[in-house]
Amino acid sequence: MSRTTPAPPRGLDKVVASAAEAVADIGDGASLAVGGFGLSGNPVALIEALLAQGAAGLRVVSNNCGVDDWGLGVLLRAGRLARMTASYVGENKEFERQFLSGELEVELVPQGTLAERLRAGGAGIAAFFTPTGVGTQVAEGGLPRRYDGAGAVAVASEAKEVRTFTVGGAARDYVLEEAITTDFALVHAAVGDRHGNLVFNKAARNFNPLAATAARVCVAQVEQLVEPGDLDPDRVHLPGIYVHRVVEVGPGTEKRIEKRTVREGGAS
Repeated sequence: MSRTTPAPPRGLDKVVASAAEAVADIGDGASLAVGGFGLSGNPVALIEALLAQGAAGLRVVSNNCGVDDWGLGVLLRAGRLARMTASYVGENKEFERQFLSGELEVELVPQGTLAERLRAGGAGIAAFFTPTGVGTQVAEGGLPRRYDGAGAVAVASEAKEVRTFTVGGAARDYVLEEAITTDFALVHAAVGDRHGNLVFNKAARNFNPLAATAARVCVAQVEQLVEPGDLDPDRVHLPGIYVHRVVEVGPGTEKRIEKRTVREGGAS
């Protein structure tokens, strides 16, 4: 499959019949912003449909890359990812293997910076200055992005512009970070209507709205589909203007927890 230009918006009723239809035009080499925080709010049905669809060489932006057998980890395991931009990758052994072997290019970004780069992309802001990363390889460059398979760094991050600004009477250095925009976004919401207005649940709200706004075409899977007007406008977390396709996956969608820690025995 060759890389394609995202299809234009479908009109006010944005519901599609299946996850397979929703991701059918995502081609090889496409860039994706994918929602989720840990395993919370992962658009699993869309990810699995994309796995079955066969697109490869994907360039993905997401807070993390799932785990070995869940979330984005299934695309990674199948060799479908060419590049990953994320803030945390420590739960995925296959990710480590592919990165160190030179199969996968990786851009590690501080979590707040990643969120703001996506937000800026959705807001039409080209770049911004942040103090996060000043004095480290984030600003100075040299972070490994791709290894050569023999332990040497084949591609390293470049140095970024640093400026001094006076804020609140104090001078401080800030590093320039560029916005992120993508071809598509895959997001998960608890409730959505036919016009694409979405409501997220708790931690699923962390990166899903940001991913949605940064993409030219946003595809949303929702647990519950309601009719236009059923949602209290004050309850809507993401307006439908940012959403182009909606597919209902039902309330029975499996949800996982990365690590469950419980205390042994009763209260002391």
